[in-house]
Amino acid sequence: MDAMVQSFERKQSVAIVGGGPGGYEAALSAAQLGADVTLVERAGVGGSAVITDVVPSKTLIATADAAVAIRNASSLGVQLFAKDDRGKPLTPEVAINLAAVNQRLLSLARQQSDDMRASLLEAGVRIISGHGRLDGNGAVVVSTEAGGTDFDRVEAETLVVSVGASPRELPSAKPDGERILTWTQLYNMKSVPSHLIVVGSGVTGAEFASAYMNLGAKVTLVSSRDQVLPGEDQDAAAVLERVFQRGGMTLLAKARADSVVNTGDGVTVTLSDGRTIEGSHCLMAVGSIPNTAGIGLEQAGVQMTASGHIRVNRVARTSVPNIYAAGDCTNFYPLASVASMQGRQAIFHALGDIVIPLETRRITANIFTAPEIATVGFSEQDVTEGRIAGKVRKLPLSANPRAKMQGITDGFVKLIAREGSGTVMGGVIVGPKASELIYPIAIAVERRLTVDQVARVFAVYPSLTSSITDAARAMHIVDRDDPGED
Repeated sequence: MDAMVQSFERKQSVAIVGGGPGGYEAALSAAQLGADVTLVERAGVGGSAVITDVVPSKTLIATADAAVAIRNASSLGVQLFAKDDRGKPLTPEVAINLAAVNQRLLSLARQQSDDMRASLLEAGVRIISGHGRLDGNGAVVVSTEAGGTDFDRVEAETLVVSVGASPRELPSAKPDGERILTWTQLYNMKSVPSHLIVVGSGVTGAEFASAYMNLGAKVTLVSSRDQVLPGEDQDAAAVLERVFQRGGMTLLAKARADSVVNTGDGVTVTLSDGRTIEGSHCLMAVGSIPNTAGIGLEQAGVQMTASGHIRVNRVARTSVPNIYAAGDCTNFYPLASVASMQGRQAIFHALGDIVIPLETRRITANIFTAPEIATVGFSEQDVTEGRIAGKVRKLPLSANPRAKMQGITDGFVKLIAREGSGTVMGGVIVGPKASELIYPIAIAVERRLTVDQVARVFAVYPSLTSSITDAARAMHIVDRDDPGED
């Protein structure tokens, strides 16, 4: 009997490779559930998402937003003047000290990483600094460098892989960290580039093109497709293109970069049609590749995609029952918030807690351009192409009283509801702080609320959120079987 009790009380062991959002949440969740947890991380807790990607890039964007707010203050009646030596007013220009901006954002990223590390240590997680790889399906070995000499071996019943992804590099446009840059190398620049050429018009390319334009750089955006943000809501992409062009950005659609050359004092980008573009710097934003090579996945029997991503199901489980994976290294949705959720789901499933499988249609995403673009659920394209029987309502933010007060002229709220029942199936918000405004629509999608239920919620007047209730009210569904509330 005593042996049975001792066996029951024995802590389950969990080893995690990679300390990004997925690995961090997995480690924290496992510790909270009483497991013996070891986390292996080579760069620092938080991984590239915190140290070189999400946190620094969004901090840079916040600085760019502040610069725009100052420039546009005069439209609200706020004027900034300096006086010359004769007492006459001068209109000052907004100056960006990029070296100071980059120093601040990297400091904030490191501080966030340190805070996350402290949280894990407080929870009782063992943290090992080094490169981890699987040794079969029951252990992780750690070395000082990739392929180096092993210095530690951690046996565990549950393994979680959360190794993230790295910027994709093209042989004909090899990043050098000086003129030809990936998004992890931008923060070494000491001043705003005089002419930044961005190759790639996906989320990363659009975000940095927007930020550096608003910081004062001349920007050329090279897109191989016919619009910015291919695959996103077309109305949202159209708004963003108008804003980009109004801000002076050059958009080159259906243009593919064949090569990028560092000329010493600038760059030359050669397009597939023979055209060349001269600039001071070039950002290569042509996707990412998972960091899954050489870490023992195939040897452990884990199924992979042709692109090197780890195949996982909706609870982040791989083809090997006790091995889970989370984040950009998987074939799921490449978002930090999704990685965090996958990390928690993996541990809940492995340790026997309650698990609700992830559904991609309930994932909220945001693009941190100016204006921001937030989406959740089904899209208008799903309606027009017949994947769902629905209807769409779009209201421009320019009609919103709070938007008028704040000088907001670009953007809209769009709701997608199921035909007949009026159940909210999706939504799009384009505007300032869309990442915050999308939350009530995300709740409606998650809880399967109808447009009438959303419309019954009181929105503050005046507020930007009232556009959500206005759109819902315009989609009113008459239901004779619903007596409402007394």
